[in-house]
Amino acid sequence: MLCGVLEDVRVNERLTIPAAELAWRFSRAHGPGGQGVNTTDSRVELSWDLAGSPTLPAALRERAAERLGHRLVQGVLTVVASEHRSQLRNREAAAARLGALVASAIAPPPRVRRATRPSKGSVERRIAQKKRRGETKRNRRDSGD
Repeated sequence: MLCGVLEDVRVNERLTIPAAELAWRFSRAHGPGGQGVNTTDSRVELSWDLAGSPTLPAALRERAAERLGHRLVQGVLTVVASEHRSQLRNREAAAARLGALVASAIAPPPRVRRATRPSKGSVERRIAQKKRRGETKRNRRDSGD
């Protein structure tokens, strides 16, 4: 996924965030890079205005805002990538991270688990196994002679 500054971010097979809605910022990163670390703007911040985006339908926007509420600052979601030495690889990492975050935020909620009881046979097998294990441990004890 070669993600330049002017490319869209793919969230899933049906949703893509257009490049016009994304804001990129670059700055100097700490960490590996040798002499170039002080001169290269390799750290990437990718911001997307979730609250004002026309890309998401209203229901998905509300779900995403609820799930990402702790990460939003005035409705804007920001992702930072600085783990790579090159700006291009950090751009790719930030775009992938943003796509994954949004995909998990708009995913439908999991189905509610229906409570079930263990079968009579499984309960009996579990108790029989516990009795066998206890008997094994009892037989290992010193008889006191």
